[in-house]
Amino acid sequence: MQFDDFEAEALLNGNDTQSSSPEEHSRIAKITGETITRAHLAGMYKDWFLDYASYVILERAVPHLDDGLKPVQRRILHAMKRLDDGRYNKVANIIGHTMQYHPHGDASIGDALVQLGQKELLIDTQGNWGNILTGDGAAAPRYIEARLSKFALDVVFNPKTTEWMLSYDGRNQEPVTLPIKFPLLLAQGVEGIAVGLASKILPHNFNELIDAAVSYLKGKDFELFPDFPTGGYIDCSRYNDGLRGGTIKIRAKIEKLDKKTLVITKLPFGKTTASLIESIVKANEKGKIKIKKIDDNTAESVEIQIQLAADVSPDKTIDALYAFTDCEVSVSPNSCVIFDNKPRFMGVKEILRTSVDRTRYLLTRELEIRLSELEENWHLSSLEKIFIENRIYISIEECETWESVLDTIDHELVPFKKLLRREVNRDDIIKLTEIKIKRISKYDSFKADEMIKGIENEMEEVKNHLANIVSYTINYFQQIKKKHGKGKERRSEIRNFDTIEATKVVVANEKLYVNRQEGFFGTGLKKDEYVCDCSDIDEVIVFLKNGKYVITKVQDKAFFGKNIEHIAVFKRNDSRTIYNVVYRDGKNGSIMMKRCAITGITRDREYDITKGTEGSQILFMSVNNNGEAQVLKVFLKPRPRLRNLVIELDFSQLDIKGRQSHGNIFTRYAIHKIQIKEQVGSTLGGIKVWLDRDIFRLNHDGRGEYLGEFTHSDKMLVVNKNGEYYLSGFDPSTHFGDNVLVIQKFDETKVFTAAYYDGEQGFFYLKRFKFDPSDRPQSFISNGGNSYLVALNDDIFPCLQVTFGGKHAARQPEAIDVVQFIAVKGYKAKGKRISNYQIKTIKFVEPLEKEISREEIGNQQDIKNDNDEKFPDYGKASQMSLDM
Repeated sequence: MQFDDFEAEALLNGNDTQSSSPEEHSRIAKITGETITRAHLAGMYKDWFLDYASYVILERAVPHLDDGLKPVQRRILHAMKRLDDGRYNKVANIIGHTMQYHPHGDASIGDALVQLGQKELLIDTQGNWGNILTGDGAAAPRYIEARLSKFALDVVFNPKTTEWMLSYDGRNQEPVTLPIKFPLLLAQGVEGIAVGLASKILPHNFNELIDAAVSYLKGKDFELFPDFPTGGYIDCSRYNDGLRGGTIKIRAKIEKLDKKTLVITKLPFGKTTASLIESIVKANEKGKIKIKKIDDNTAESVEIQIQLAADVSPDKTIDALYAFTDCEVSVSPNSCVIFDNKPRFMGVKEILRTSVDRTRYLLTRELEIRLSELEENWHLSSLEKIFIENRIYISIEECETWESVLDTIDHELVPFKKLLRREVNRDDIIKLTEIKIKRISKYDSFKADEMIKGIENEMEEVKNHLANIVSYTINYFQQIKKKHGKGKERRSEIRNFDTIEATKVVVANEKLYVNRQEGFFGTGLKKDEYVCDCSDIDEVIVFLKNGKYVITKVQDKAFFGKNIEHIAVFKRNDSRTIYNVVYRDGKNGSIMMKRCAITGITRDREYDITKGTEGSQILFMSVNNNGEAQVLKVFLKPRPRLRNLVIELDFSQLDIKGRQSHGNIFTRYAIHKIQIKEQVGSTLGGIKVWLDRDIFRLNHDGRGEYLGEFTHSDKMLVVNKNGEYYLSGFDPSTHFGDNVLVIQKFDETKVFTAAYYDGEQGFFYLKRFKFDPSDRPQSFISNGGNSYLVALNDDIFPCLQVTFGGKHAARQPEAIDVVQFIAVKGYKAKGKRISNYQIKTIKFVEPLEKEISREEIGNQQDIKNDNDEKFPDYGKASQMSLDM
């Protein structure tokens, strides 16, 4: 039924038109067979929209708490169970069968089935199902196959405990929810967008969920954190139990292949190699990072190689990748489920507890059903035994009618009814009449008694399980882990991430220029004086000759004031950059001197490094990145009775104060000129370095383990668990691998003791050596066969304890005085075989107490004079060992 615009508007407004006459109504009714009625659109929209929103929330987008599935997933699994015969079925066939229950077409079913298959939990797949790493899609449904996994068959289905309902067309029955005895919702995760509502539950580790379920059943507390199939690093410090407002950070795993090559081996969740590479290329085009080439070698595992440009730090590039690309992403969970036919926001711990409670309920129902079946079997078996052994079947030979047969059997059973556990009903008697003569003739009373006894034993076992349902549920979860938990170890490594300051890692993609006389500065003044390289997100600090200064954002062109004295890129919170200043206070005032650091101030706000007196002027200024000082030769203007016209100013003798300090009076006489007589080193001393083992990064803020005070020539010794070492800088941007065993200040005189297994020789060896300086990874154990490092020790007089195994297990353990056993040699030396006997364990124990002599420790250092200051833990037990 169609109307033109005028007629439609008239009908909606309730106005009469020619087309709304009774005659027209009658004509339209004859054509359509329907009577025309009027309705207000506002009311219709309100009702229909609410109905639609409720339908989308309950029936499409949000998972149900009971089984953790959306309706389309539940219908797919139900259809696959009906098709299941142990063999693979074409996905096209599965989609067709699922359409009996799902009214929304094959496309939605196919997409949901592929997603279930890619999670590798409920469905075994065969064929090209796509790749979650590269983002490649699955092949067409007619080419790929699937079947239910053994895990799904074990925990998902049980028709006896399933609640059923009619399908959308009333032709079939489908489950309201599946009786899943596992926290599937948390294992798989889910994401759905409904009308005015969304749900995002992140996947968790299979084995950790079982461990948490067991802890809950035992009354213990537990923690749950996400685990993603793509691996990588995750920071869950703000997970908030998966509720709204929480967030987790996910990082790709980036390793240094060499000084010019980085390799990405794990992806952030939700990203593919293609999308990650695209974000890296965009950051490179914007000048945030600087790379030469990027290669994607991903097959079964991720491998993206990034070739760096010349003179680019790999450590800073790693931080820049996290700061400017999708190598780091944030995900905000929103845990929403259907509970009691309503959407409800629940934390993951509450979801787990509810799921475990439901699993316990389902196991109880299964046990109760089994007990009922056993009682029925016992009743029928006992009744059959009575019927046959007492030859009751003979008494029905004279009966002429069916009713008389039933009455006779019932009468004959009266003396025996007290032996039974329930009343004998008509159906029981009918079953007795159905016993075949062959069965009666071959009836074995002994086997019957054994069968009844077996039923009774099983009944006792089931009753015991019901009485101890918590222990039974714990054992159920443990058996699931034992049977299906292999290969489901955690893939995402939980870490606390450091905060990366973008300005510290961004590549200098612009050039800064200045016109000192006119007061202009920026990246667009190509014809003026070049200052330095910078990035488009940097800040610059600008000093004028009168002492005014400001910190502002890098711009194409900006003006602060004429006569610019100094301009540079500004680093916030940098307390080691020291400004040495000599200025005149006012037009004819005293000459002042000061040293200060400028850390954090408000951007675009004007400050003054002088007292602020009108006419003040900077006479000398130096900016020292590591607190260096100068000795100045100052020439005074001649005046009567002034004998000494040349004096010196040593900034190293001047205290460093705050930027607002006025400084000290240097002289009251006018200055003719100033020259630098001598450059003095840093007055700040070395840089104190700490290692934060939570994030495995160095810092200068006092967080974590103190490593010592470093000067510019010092290095960090890094020893890996695979028996390699190298020297590194102590910059906070330095990245360390996952297999680090030792990080400490390098001392070329320090002696280490290593115990390792030589894979080629098949024996354990011991060696003492000093590490040589090397920026490249060097191996200090044998590289052949399956060689591996057992333990590393830096005691002065180490003691090694050896226990024997195999056919030599009866031998007593030996304690080896390492200093007497082997001398100090080079790190490439093979060492000395520990024993010809079969060794079970090797470990360093408390060091020996001896008189310390220079020869015995290989002339390491003067022990008492400087050990305590340089190495506080030197000479104490500091074993670094690995599992053999």
